Amino acid sequence: MLSFPRGRRGLTALIPLLILASLLLAGPVAASIGDQLPEFRECVQICERENCGPDPEHQTPIPLHRRLLLWTCPAECDYTCQHITTAARRARDPPQPVVQFHGKWPFRRALGMQEPCSVLFSLGNLAAHYHGLHRRVLPRIPASYSMRPFYVALARLGIVTWFLSAVFHTRDFPLTERLDYFAAGASVLYGMYYAVVRLWRLDRPTPAARRALWLWTALCAAMYAAHVGYLTLWRWDYGYNTAACVACGVVQNVLWSWFSYTRYARTKQPWAVWPGIVVAWVIMAMSLELFDFPPLWGCIDAHSLWHLGTIAPAVLWYK
Repeated sequence: MLSFPRGRRGLTALIPLLILASLLLAGPVAASIGDQLPEFRECVQICERENCGPDPEHQTPIPLHRRLLLWTCPAECDYTCQHITTAARRARDPPQPVVQFHGKWPFRRALGMQEPCSVLFSLGNLAAHYHGLHRRVLPRIPASYSMRPFYVALARLGIVTWFLSAVFHTRDFPLTERLDYFAAGASVLYGMYYAVVRLWRLDRPTPAARRALWLWTALCAAMYAAHVGYLTLWRWDYGYNTAACVACGVVQNVLWSWFSYTRYARTKQPWAVWPGIVVAWVIMAMSLELFDFPPLWGCIDAHSLWHLGTIAPAVLWYK
């Protein structure tokens, strides 16, 4: 039976997790301001009228690399007017604050990528999982070890998740957004699934463990199918998606914190604290989302720093 750390030390370990969950569940309360500004709307209308007419000869040409990323004339006008409006607001006396457009800050694109730093750091996470799979898991863990398939699945799911994150931050479309969200949800849910398998050793080849593994696998698969089905067939709900992912994340973080606490208390071995360090690191990285700010140099915002902050713990995890 699961027993959590007792006393003041155990409670102290859980408080940051509970606070983070409460703050993330609160969700945003303000809609985007930028795309509602009259000057922005007027700018877009004028730009489209002058540059996006039906005659191709009178349309402003779009470079090939941006056309390959599906940048269209109206999208070019939207992007350009975001920065014209932002520059005009900053030039006022007193300067007006930078605002979001369509739920995003006015980033400076690079090579057609909408959020280049988030793309770069997503690829950094992908590299961490790829390195963990091909330098740690496959060559160093014997094929006979019963946990090996779960480690392989963890790494491969991480690779897919961060690839789709890079795609979404390259170009934000409804399809790329959904693929990113569904992959992230699968990754978080698998993290909870994997934690239970490892901590209670459901990988062992005993009848009781096999039954428990089958039931736990079926339950997690059903939860994910219901999650995707609700978002796809019923309602695309950002608040619910955030709540579901945070709930799974908090559960696995509590489990790994409990694992580190109890194992280190019993063994006094340094390896026992590593899962707890990774959990604390990831929580600190996630907390950056609570302090959102306009992008520095048009590129680095809190979300991109969150992606940057999860690279090192992924490397440590595979150790």
